[in-house]
Amino acid sequence: MGNNRSNVPRFDVNIAFLLFLFFCVSCIGIYSAQSSGQYNENFLVKQIIWYIVSGGIAFGVMFLDSDQLQKLSWYAYAFGVFLLLILFVAPNTSFTPVRNGAQSWFIFPGLGSIQPSEFVKVFLVVALSNVVTKHNEKYRIRGFREDFLLLLKMGLTLALPLGLVLSQPDLGTSLVLLAIFVGLVFVSGISWKLIVPAFSVLAVFGGTVLSLVMYAPDFLEKYLGVNPYQLTRIYAWLDPRSYSGEGAYHLLQSLMAIGSGMVEGKGIGGEGVYIPEGHTDFIFAIIAEDFGFIGGSVVISLFFVLIYYLIKLGLETKEAFNSYLCVGVISMVTFHVFQNIGMTIQVLPITGIPLPFISYGGSSLMGNMLAMGLMLGVSYHHKRYMFSSNG
Repeated sequence: MGNNRSNVPRFDVNIAFLLFLFFCVSCIGIYSAQSSGQYNENFLVKQIIWYIVSGGIAFGVMFLDSDQLQKLSWYAYAFGVFLLLILFVAPNTSFTPVRNGAQSWFIFPGLGSIQPSEFVKVFLVVALSNVVTKHNEKYRIRGFREDFLLLLKMGLTLALPLGLVLSQPDLGTSLVLLAIFVGLVFVSGISWKLIVPAFSVLAVFGGTVLSLVMYAPDFLEKYLGVNPYQLTRIYAWLDPRSYSGEGAYHLLQSLMAIGSGMVEGKGIGGEGVYIPEGHTDFIFAIIAEDFGFIGGSVVISLFFVLIYYLIKLGLETKEAFNSYLCVGVISMVTFHVFQNIGMTIQVLPITGIPLPFISYGGSSLMGNMLAMGLMLGVSYHHKRYMFSSNG
């Protein structure tokens, strides 16, 4: 029996159901965080509204196929860079204010704030996927020259948004951009003979910077323009007790909250540990305090299921561009989860990265749902075989 392919698109209920579960977890966590009385705003209602808006974005993006995404990739990339450039040259005003030492937001009266870098992450995924796809289509026979050329193209695509985000300065988002780049480099077909030396140089550079942080911080401040508060974050991570009144306050409160939750948690509304901004970056500590080890494990398991399903989707799709999209989104989400949960339990330093789909924040949620829209699109346009060719 010959091939017969079903060209009828299919909405991916698996991804949709996982996003619904994240929505439920987010609402519970935010409700618990704001019940402590430290906030005057109703963040839960706002998060529900953001979820509705973000869901519409994901649903709309789902209908774009790979050809359309490739054509739009550079327009989206240019638009994202343009927004970052505005922030780079803009003065400190009510429209582009400096918050916590970073100029990363546009403020719209009555609507709230928008952080362009949250969207630039997704635009970078699409742009890099396009770069790798076009290069591999052009150079069927690969050698060192072709691999180096691809690495150079990818590096140049990363350089502009990375430099602009670092200038804000926003170290957390910069690390996410690097994670996307690294993930796509590993699957791009570039020879390990080129990857290993390149990343060895980066590892040596990273080790040198860490050594300077520990033993020569004045050099970083004077010649590299590193702000002292950024160094304090590293010191507070390594020795939080010595910086309890400074950079380690959030970390110590987070550790106390997670530890006090024990196995089953205190339940919603119980006497909790005070955690500033618990509805955003430290929402995992709120969940772990209320629902204990069990609740925290459930949240982590949901992310494992999502990442597993996206890996499966990337392996099943027949188009190279779609596979690269999946890798980029997987890299972005995985790094977000690892970094956010890691910083709440002192495995990693605090960088201000939110927990995807759960932390409060319109820009973060829209950016992540935009990425999920791409994944829904990969599944939606994937042609499934009804009968095998061996029949």
